[in-house]
Amino acid sequence: MRTGSEPVQARSPLRLRCGLAVWGLAWALAGTVVFAELGRPGWAIACGVLSAVTSADLFMVVRHIRQGPHYQPGRDVPPYEPVKRDGRGRRSGPRNPPP
Repeated sequence: MRTGSEPVQARSPLRLRCGLAVWGLAWALAGTVVFAELGRPGWAIACGVLSAVTSADLFMVVRHIRQGPHYQPGRDVPPYEPVKRDGRGRRSGPRNPPP
């Protein structure tokens, strides 16, 4: 819900997240190979699963970067009105007006 207090120029750090995902993917792949060579199948599988998760995250980050900026309402758009509630925590007014 938009309250009107959001920063006007807020941006997601996707490039930093992309770099960290590449770094994590490199280490996870290296761990998979090293543990497989050392005969530690449990650790190799764990690193392989981590590689899959990191690859999926990297895919989504690159997808979001390629999509570009999305629509953000400007300063001329007022914040949304919060739902009005009575003292008991319920919405004020009838939910279903009588016919």
